[in-house]
Amino acid sequence: MFKNRRLLTWSLLLILAVVAGCKSKFEKLVQSNDTGKKYQEAIRLYNKKDYSKALLLFDGLNQKYKGRGEAEDLAYYFAYTNYRLRDYTTARYQFKVFADTYPNSARSEECRFMSAYCYYLDSPSFSLDQQNTLHAIESLQLFINLYPKSDRVVEASGLIADLRDKLERKAMANARLYLDIGDYKSAVMAFDNALRDFPDTKYAEEMESLAIEAQYLYAQNSLEIRQEERFTLAMTMADRFIEDYPKSKFLKDAQDTKKHAEQGLVQVQKLMAASRPVVKEEVKKEEEKVTTQNK
Repeated sequence: MFKNRRLLTWSLLLILAVVAGCKSKFEKLVQSNDTGKKYQEAIRLYNKKDYSKALLLFDGLNQKYKGRGEAEDLAYYFAYTNYRLRDYTTARYQFKVFADTYPNSARSEECRFMSAYCYYLDSPSFSLDQQNTLHAIESLQLFINLYPKSDRVVEASGLIADLRDKLERKAMANARLYLDIGDYKSAVMAFDNALRDFPDTKYAEEMESLAIEAQYLYAQNSLEIRQEERFTLAMTMADRFIEDYPKSKFLKDAQDTKKHAEQGLVQVQKLMAASRPVVKEEVKKEEEKVTTQNK
């Protein structure tokens, strides 16, 4: 029994020794305390584009090299390693830390731009929440303000234009959703707000055309007593559109909607005219009733 136990113990020790011997040089380096060798190997791996392994070595070295000459290079490479691995959330933070920590560095401008650019890369499709889009615009504008003579200003401005386009498309999609679900009053207001927020949007013609449609449908689905003024407003909006965009591809839509609004207005005016004698007679009877009661 004791022989079997000793044999089992020796077998386990042998297995552990084999496993320990199978560790790669890289794994041993990761677990070692040789920060200088780790730093050199991390740079080598980064230059070889082996970013995953480089990150394992860079991670944790920042504190070890704090206050030393290599710290700036380390912070720079660490930010770019995360960027190359498409971890844009960590990368933008590390780029910002570099720019804040080394404001006089020749790389400060680059890292400030890259921090904003990572926000741009994290900006989602226009149909999703646009919080990162707003942060990206703010960061890119800050870069332009800090470095107005930078060669990257033109690129930053182009990225801002691209991000603003997302916001414009988001605003139009939200307004159109109200139109699709039949909340015409909210649709009119949403289109109006979008056009006010983005007066130079390239979607202005389409949004104004849809706003006319929403106003017409709002009038059509209103109480008769409200229809006259609302049909009239739809016609006014259509007239303004026709005058402002005589060559628009949405011109026929505006003209057709105006025609329908005119027809709706004529119809409601007839109904209101026909109901006036009845209303007058009811008012007269009510007045006579009150007079009789007062006698």
